[in-house]
Amino acid sequence: MTITETSPSRVINIEALSFTSGAHLLLKRALRELPAGGRLGVRASTPDFAVHLRGWCREQGHEFVEGDDQFVAWIVRGAAAGGRWRQAERAGLADARENDAVRAAPPADWGFASRGAAIEPGGPAFHYALRTKDQVWAENVPKLYAQAAAAQWSLQTAINWDEPFALDEEMERAVAQVMTYLIENEMAALQVPARFIAQIHPHFREVLQLLAIQIADEARHIEVFTRRATLRGEMLGLSTVSGRQSLKTLLDEPDFAHASFLLSVLGEGTFLNLLWFLERHAPDPLTRQIARLVAQDEARHVAFGIGHLQYQLATDSALRERLAMAITHRHEALAETAGLNEEVFDALILLAAGSWRPQEIAAGYARVQTLKQEMHSGRKARLEKLGFSGAEAGELSALHTRNFM
Repeated sequence: MTITETSPSRVINIEALSFTSGAHLLLKRALRELPAGGRLGVRASTPDFAVHLRGWCREQGHEFVEGDDQFVAWIVRGAAAGGRWRQAERAGLADARENDAVRAAPPADWGFASRGAAIEPGGPAFHYALRTKDQVWAENVPKLYAQAAAAQWSLQTAINWDEPFALDEEMERAVAQVMTYLIENEMAALQVPARFIAQIHPHFREVLQLLAIQIADEARHIEVFTRRATLRGEMLGLSTVSGRQSLKTLLDEPDFAHASFLLSVLGEGTFLNLLWFLERHAPDPLTRQIARLVAQDEARHVAFGIGHLQYQLATDSALRERLAMAITHRHEALAETAGLNEEVFDALILLAAGSWRPQEIAAGYARVQTLKQEMHSGRKARLEKLGFSGAEAGELSALHTRNFM
């Protein structure tokens, strides 16, 4: 193919290329360089090329002019031409390209269209329950997603499973019991965001990507806790009815903001204190290493939960009262349950004590009480970040489930 400038027109030689073999690509390329009303002379050696060219011009919005001995035809570029991409832009439905803007309420028929793409008008409506920026966004989402993608770790290579250590049978059993408890809670932390991810409009891709990584984090945590629990041949510990009842209230919460609040801001935030406790007091280096790695992931989950709710509260101040009611309702639903698994409580004391000597057990018990106070203080601080007064935050924190998550 050759294109030559004969201002204000151009000439293109299609040679023997037909429309069934891609001739339209060369025509579109040549026409893109012409203004509306510009002329493109077309040469071609295919006998019926002019017939197909006439139909193509009509479809694309160009004027077809009969040619002569030198040209098969002339094409006069139409003012409304340019194919679907141009038509979508002119229709005003192309997503704002400047700064890859995030829309407050993307149309339902955008569906899976990439943000920043030119979107052809029409098509089916996609029904997403979470379809506005206020419902799902957080100012820190892009940053958190970039951090999460860069901070992924492999349980095969990030943890030194071969590091030697010695624990007696009872101490190893205590580790297995705590791991059993962690597995159960992380399963809830996996399923809760999984319930909502398909309800979010794809326009908010960073939220979807961040939640997808969060789900992958929890899956990895479940595997690493399981592997540590059974590393020395120990069986898993006890799962209690009260623990499962507590976690079921998270899974049953139908509102995304409420679920994010109860799980991430309160539950996983409290879990962070537990992981830091294990990093300090676990009796073996492997468990301490696992706690540190998992805490890094959980901190991101908490940061998104807070950021998401701060963004929503900026436009919906009444949400704060609804969040308080969500805590109260959960507290009332669990009021008759036994609270924290006694086996977990005892295991934490033993791990913090490090031995069965009475004075060490007393020290371990005191450390667990300090842990509970740290959990309360952390919840209170996060609630204050969401605009609750100090007194309100303290009262609401005290209503949080005794099962920690």
